[in-house]
Amino acid sequence: MTVQRERVSLGVGDELPAITKEVTQEQLHRYADASGDHNPLHLDPDFAATTQFGGTIAHGMLVLAFISEMLTSAFGRDWLTSGRLKIRFRAAARPGDWLTSSGRLKKVDDARLICDIECRNAGGEVVLDGTAEVTVS
Repeated sequence: MTVQRERVSLGVGDELPAITKEVTQEQLHRYADASGDHNPLHLDPDFAATTQFGGTIAHGMLVLAFISEMLTSAFGRDWLTSGRLKIRFRAAARPGDWLTSSGRLKKVDDARLICDIECRNAGGEVVLDGTAEVTVS
């Protein structure tokens, strides 16, 4: 079965249009202000250098926002009104990393689409992965 969306026509096994973004320290500061999460692990390089991560890392929800942007690009309003995610964080994203959010249509069940999703850094390491479900109208 092929599903026609405003921007994307997909069949089972097809890839969603990928999105690549750079993580910057300035972005972490802006995200902290927007979210209220001012954990020094994200904002203070001196503090973060003393942790197991060895430096600042991106907020997990910021990385997840990149996934949501990719899904919104693929499914438009349907993603915003009916989207669901089940994900696991696998690795930290750091300032200077280029992250690519991608997905593949795994299954079509009536109007419900199930996609495998992931976000990888430029080195190919999986930062997060999981499943997205969206009901298309």
